[in-house]
Order: sequence, then structure tokens, then C-alpha cells
Amino acid sequence: MKRSSLVAAASALALAWAASPALAQDVQGLRIGAAVDGALTETDAATTGEDAYRYDAYRFEARAGQRLEAVLRSDAFDAYLAIYAEGGDEPLAEDDDGLGEGTDARLRFTPETSGTYVLRARTLAGLEGGDYSLSLRERPAPPRAPRPVGLRVGDERAGTLTDRDPEQEDGGRYDAYTFRASAGQRVIVTLESEAFDPLVRVGRMNGADFVELAQNDDGPDDGLNSRLVFTAPTAGEYLARVTAIRDGEGAYTLGLSEAPPAPPAKPIAVGDSIDGNLNDETGLNDDGQRTEFYRFTAEAGQRVAIEMSSKDFDTYLTLRQASDNSVLDQDDDGAGSGTDSRIVRTLETAGDYVIEARALGDDGEGRFTLKISEVAPPPAPSAITFGQTVEGEITPEKPQNDEGKHYDAYVFTGQEGQRVQAVLRSGDFDAYLEISAADGEFSALSSDDDGLAEGTDSRLNFTLPSSGDYILRASPLSNEGKGLYSLALIDRGPEPKPGSILVGATARGTLSLSDALIDGGAYYDAYRFQAKKDEKLRITLVSNAFDAFIDLGEDGEDFTSLATDDDGLSDTHAKLDWTAPEDGWFVVRARSLGPNETGAYALTVERQP
Repeated sequence: MKRSSLVAAASALALAWAASPALAQDVQGLRIGAAVDGALTETDAATTGEDAYRYDAYRFEARAGQRLEAVLRSDAFDAYLAIYAEGGDEPLAEDDDGLGEGTDARLRFTPETSGTYVLRARTLAGLEGGDYSLSLRERPAPPRAPRPVGLRVGDERAGTLTDRDPEQEDGGRYDAYTFRASAGQRVIVTLESEAFDPLVRVGRMNGADFVELAQNDDGPDDGLNSRLVFTAPTAGEYLARVTAIRDGEGAYTLGLSEAPPAPPAKPIAVGDSIDGNLNDETGLNDDGQRTEFYRFTAEAGQRVAIEMSSKDFDTYLTLRQASDNSVLDQDDDGAGSGTDSRIVRTLETAGDYVIEARALGDDGEGRFTLKISEVAPPPAPSAITFGQTVEGEITPEKPQNDEGKHYDAYVFTGQEGQRVQAVLRSGDFDAYLEISAADGEFSALSSDDDGLAEGTDSRLNFTLPSSGDYILRASPLSNEGKGLYSLALIDRGPEPKPGSILVGATARGTLSLSDALIDGGAYYDAYRFQAKKDEKLRITLVSNAFDAFIDLGEDGEDFTSLATDDDGLSDTHAKLDWTAPEDGWFVVRARSLGPNETGAYALTVERQP
């Protein structure tokens, strides 16, 4: 980094700059008990693809067992909330219209472990955005739940949901019933009501926590009523919870009966490929859908690929453990860009497994092909060193990942806290990069599609969490992609330390390719300054080289954004008026709005006039 010097007087640069679309997004800090007003705009982060959406991200700290509720309201878009563990790619909980007041979202979440979490305030779909309000609060402890009512096979119970009933973690009142089942016993749980849209949930208690094993909203041919076929994985006591899709109340009838035996499964062996046909004579699964069942035997640790293809319908695969009927994996379109299905799974135990082959909808019919094959363990990765650029080619003979993408793998050694950058370029396919620790099975710690912001090439920036070996996978974004590529591995060194700036001073600097990067690819320089509680400051950032963006946060090991500004001074220059919430040190990031932008700037921190 070319660290800027401090000067005594402020200056302004007012040359024009042609703005590019903003792809970067910082995570802002949010305190439990706080509420914020925001807006989703073109400068906010957005996903890509058919289901693209725009979002703001908020970071917060939570304790294990803390009962949280986030509410997102907007008159401009259909609100949607999702919570992630920091650094995680898969949401831990999501909600669309949980507030029950139109399209506003209410997400209730209780973390299993203490730590840092990220809340995404987003659109349900689309990039339109608009104004919103977001709140995050801690919910009070729930009242003690009453003792469940006993239920036996053959029983029917009438009851009423009221506002005096206990409340579920995700909202809504419920009544609880307990029944016993032997291992492998199949029962049918029915729930009927004319007063509300019923939802039946079956599970077991783990201490004070209800662990759901199965649920049903609308059973086959029963309108809004529920019908759940449940196979008990082990002998013991189970709970059936009567609740509503929305906060409904009123009378209901709950029934428990013996279920017929599961449909017979045809034998299939690893290595086989068979042709099938879904038609009026095909049996039904527990959800009333036409399904062909296949049974195979596997060894412990055996890795298999199950593929289902059809020209007549959109295929869907489910893999179950035969001993307890538990679902191990499901897939819709995992075989590629079409509607064929693919499951790749390492089977942990020796024994029998069941494949359910069906259409995605309830009415699909026609011919299909089902194939099951053993997947060879991944080949040893090739070595790559920092500063090296390698060239390769993705061909149909290369290994495939679980989604069916062909890839090449490279291993390198790094140190804890080291910033690494990998750049994958190809003129033949849309490039995609993933990084994983080298020990154990490949599990992506981070990934990138178009991070280079120069077409479809990838740039993955990652700070290594520990010293050791890491694996890079270079692949096309689609399963069908193939062709030539180049891969470069760059050592960006440790995270740069912030400089310092005095209130009343101006720092001149230059964003360069060696500076720090946010996840979205924008470079920044960081400066520490000291402020007193309630001190009113004005921070300006001007540049003739890039669209200026100010990000102000708390000084600490992890940067937590408190306030930002893009064009507060002019079209491409930033101005942030801010009041210090307490005595202490703070950090201001002088950065570009978009990725890959460098050049000179002037940053001023002064008291408001």
C-alpha cells in the first residue's frame, strides 16, 4: 500500500468520473434491540441468475439459546429475511411473509452456539428494491408448555387452538400430543380444520428443545388439511404438534392411524442403468406422488452418483436410509442446466438404501433413465505456488464435483492471516473458483463467479483462517462448460494496518492493486481517528480517479460498519456527517464504490461547522 501523508488543510478534487455499476457490499453493524431505516438501491449487493435478489447485510453478536426476532417492513418490495453464520453460505433460517401483515417478514431464530451472525434484509425476488425498516430484538422466555395429551393408534382427538396455547420458536400457537412407536413403524397423522390452514409437525424432545423430524401442510387430495405418513426411526415416544400456517385459531381434529406398508422397491446395483416409466399404474409415495422405488446395497464409505434423466418431465430424486426411512439427500436439477437430477453421496454405513425416482410436480409422467455408479475418490491435486500462473484444460474426462461440474484441483501452503488471491480466466467458459482446507473432504470455505468484474472471469480473495494446506478448484460455472483456462495464485500478504488521521486534517493517498479489498472487490485504505462522545464530525472523500465511498466503523479486530456514504458531496464524491456514539477510536475506510478501481484521493476528517 502506498500510505498517504497527513497535511494540515483540506482540498477538493472535482473532476468527472464515469461511474460503473456497484457490486460491492459491506456488512453493517446491528445491535440487538436496535432498529434501522434503510433502502435497497442499485449500489447494494445483488445475487445473479434467474432468482436474483438485492440485499443489505447486517452483522450482530448473539448468545447460544438467545431468542431473537427480526422484522423487515417495506411498502416498496416483498420483504424477505435470512440469517447466516458469519462466513457461511447457507442460511440457518429464512422468512418471507411471517409477520402475517401482507408481504412483510418476521424471522424468529435461536442460535445453537454463541458467535457472530449476519442478517440479510432482501427482496423476495428481483432487483427493484426501495425503502425499508428493520428491527432486531430479543424475545422473552416462553411460558412453560403444558403436558402433552396422550394419543394412541386409532385415536381421534378434537381440540381448539387459542391465544392461551404455548408459542413455537418461529411463531404461532400449538397443541402437543404424545404417542409411542416401535422402530420402523409407519403411522398416518391427520389434522383437519375449517377454522385455519393446519400444519402438523412430528418430532422428539431434546431437553427443552423440540427437534422436528417431519411435517405436512397440505396432504394429497385433502385441500388445506394435513396428512403425514411418518416412519419412526427408533422405538420411543414422539410428539405431534398441531399448529397453523398463519397465526390461526379455532377447532380441529387430530387423528393417528396405522399406515400401510411402504411400496415395494425394485432391486438395483451400483453400476446399473435402467429405464423406467411413470404412468397411471405407478405406485404412490407417502405424499401421494407417482414414484418408482429402487433398493441397493452399499459398503461403508462408498461414494455413489445417482442420476435420473427424462425428456418427458422434470425429474426429482430422493435418497433414503432403508433401515429408518430417513432422508439423506434430495435433488431437482443437479445434473446440469436442464431438469435432470443428480445426487452424489458418501454413504457412511454399510447396508441398504432406497432411491425414490419421480417427477418434480404431482402429475409428471413419461419415460426416464436411472443410473447409479461408484464415484472414484478425487485425484491428488497439482501443486501451485504463490506468484505462479498455470494453464490447463477442462475436459469431460476430468473429475466431477457433487454438482456434476468437471474441475482441476491445485494445492498450496499458506499461513494464518495470509491474504491470498486466485484469478481464473477463460475464453471458453464462465469461470468459477472454490477454496477448501486440504484435510478431509472438499468443503468450500469461499467461492467466486465473476469477481474480476471483467466479463465472466473469477477473482477469489480469501484470508486463511489457519496455517496449512489449502485446495483451489478451477471449474466452469455450468456442468457443460469445458475448454482452456489460466489460473494465477497471488500472495497479498497480511491485512494492512490502518493509518491514522487527526480530526481537522486531510490525508492524501492512492488506492493501488496492493491495498486491502472488501469481499466485493473494491480497494480501500483505512485510517484510525479518536473522537469524543456526541462530537459531530464531517468526513469527505474526493477523487478524480474513482467513485468515492466512505465506510465508517468501530476500531477493533473485526471491522463493523456504523455509517456509509456514496455521493453525499456530489455525483462521485462522498460526504458523511456523523455523531460519535461514545468516546473511543474509530476507523474510516476510503474506498471505491465499485471493484477494480484505483487512483488518487483526498480524505478529510473535521468537525461539523
